Amino acid sequence: MKAIIYCRVSTDKMTQETSLSRQKDELLKLAGRHQMEVIECIEEKASGYEINRDGIFAMLEFFSEEKADCLLIQDETRLGRGNTKIALFHQLHKLKIPIYTAIHDGELELSESDSMVLQIVGIVEEYQRKIHNAKIKRGMKRAIEKGYNPSKNLSNQHKAIGRERLEFPIEEVVRLRQNNLTFEEITKTLNGMGFHVSKATVHRRYQEYQNT
Repeated sequence: MKAIIYCRVSTDKMTQETSLSRQKDELLKLAGRHQMEVIECIEEKASGYEINRDGIFAMLEFFSEEKADCLLIQDETRLGRGNTKIALFHQLHKLKIPIYTAIHDGELELSESDSMVLQIVGIVEEYQRKIHNAKIKRGMKRAIEKGYNPSKNLSNQHKAIGRERLEFPIEEVVRLRQNNLTFEEITKTLNGMGFHVSKATVHRRYQEYQNT
């Protein structure tokens, strides 16, 4: 597996430099024991309660773009504390990214309380998604009844040859992508709206849109 190493200390004190170095060394050894390829090592000095961290956004970008398969941290507090930790656990779970820790010498085992909170968050988010998808579908249906033709907004339509191109609202893909949804989540949303497309097609059409 391709791994991202994430190391964090909470202050700028010189004594914490040793902690960063120690975390990195321990995680490199962990990667070696599990035959993982480390493609990036992220180190930062920030509070674990702070979600707005450059290192965190860089890490999530690697995973969102499917450039890495797992995360290595010294222990769960290095990733975050309090609500920030739960939010990051949830985001990584959505991206299907396993977390390995040096303290466990293997995959992280969540506490019973953390697991329960994540289950509740997942249920709430699922119902929010269903409500959101239903609103989109109803809005799209009303627009079509009033004469709206989604195919007119598809990019590069003139380049299509061979089999007929699947039609779906690219502007909705762009909007969902801007809201930080993954292509897998966007595909599920489109399928819920009645557009039967694959993740690969959604990703390719989004790239076409970006290139134009």
